[in-house]
Amino acid sequence: MITIIDYNTGNLGSIKNMLKRLGIASQITNDKGAIENAEKLILPGVGHFDYGMHQLHNSGLIPLLNKKVLEDKTPILGICLGVQLLTESSEEGTEKGLGWIKGKTIAFDKNKLAANQKIPNMGWTDVENYQQSNLFEGMYDEPRFYFVHSFHLELEDKNDYLVTAKYGYDFAAGIEHKNILGVQFHPEKSHKYGMKFLENFANNY
Repeated sequence: MITIIDYNTGNLGSIKNMLKRLGIASQITNDKGAIENAEKLILPGVGHFDYGMHQLHNSGLIPLLNKKVLEDKTPILGICLGVQLLTESSEEGTEKGLGWIKGKTIAFDKNKLAANQKIPNMGWTDVENYQQSNLFEGMYDEPRFYFVHSFHLELEDKNDYLVTAKYGYDFAAGIEHKNILGVQFHPEKSHKYGMKFLENFANNY
């Protein structure tokens, strides 16, 4: 059972529907008991960094999530805003992030983009493997995923980079640090590539 954390942000239904198509049991919940007993977690999210952190604080789930992730080592997958919240801070706001990953979320550098490259980066983009990972086991050739974002991760430890993508310049498209996983793209909108990615998260962690 995969538990999708409901903190009033993000397209939770799309993730659950994709998992259902794969035959993977999941639940959307903010119930502390259900999260306490979760085998795997997904932290989704769409929107502004500070809004996401405010919603997490308002949910009262942060102490429990810290325990599950940092102490119990429960696998967690952050998606889009969800992965940004795993960092220490963001240029998009003033709130502190969860700080599970050493690094920050920064805006795209417009000076490094071509004249026709607009912000947000929206559409399909290829990713390149930066480290070996069970998340990409058996992945289709030339994997590409759907992105919608104006900010990206900047990590302190290069070993935490899972995959990179390019929009004007290379940026972190995914992270993996022990049980803490995350991607900037939307696997739930990425057709066969996203399905394989979520299947790997469900079966390999």
